[in-house]
Amino acid sequence: VGADIGRKIGAGISAGFTLVTGDDIDPVKLGTCYWHGFGHEGEVPADIGDQGQKMAIAPHGNPELTTAVQAPNGEYACALGMWVDERNRFAYLEPLATVPQYRRRGLAAHALIEAMKATKAMGAERCDGGADPFYDTLGFKTHLHREKWERTW
Repeated sequence: VGADIGRKIGAGISAGFTLVTGDDIDPVKLGTCYWHGFGHEGEVPADIGDQGQKMAIAPHGNPELTTAVQAPNGEYACALGMWVDERNRFAYLEPLATVPQYRRRGLAAHALIEAMKATKAMGAERCDGGADPFYDTLGFKTHLHREKWERTW
């Protein structure tokens, strides 16, 4: 993963964007990216860096797999977290967000593919993520349908 730090993103992506991973992730930029990427409005909370760090170290999380795409102005345009379940040999993508002004540039796809390569090197055989048409474009297939059951009395 460390070898990808600061590397220019490949063909088809605007020049000046770089991939940032692991220890080089700035928690304030990470939290800010998630804040805007998930559509929150208003001022970014003062503790946004703490929130970004919490996402990166969630159960089964691996901070080395946290991946962001840095825009030419220094802010993070896209970011994702990746968890690895070594026992069951799968990676789990959570969360993935792109700041609205940077969408439709291939940034999320590039970041996800790079993170998946890192998890494959760690023994993961598949990657699970959300149910969004975006994932279909990258070759993800539905392999599980869940239903939430609830009983109230």
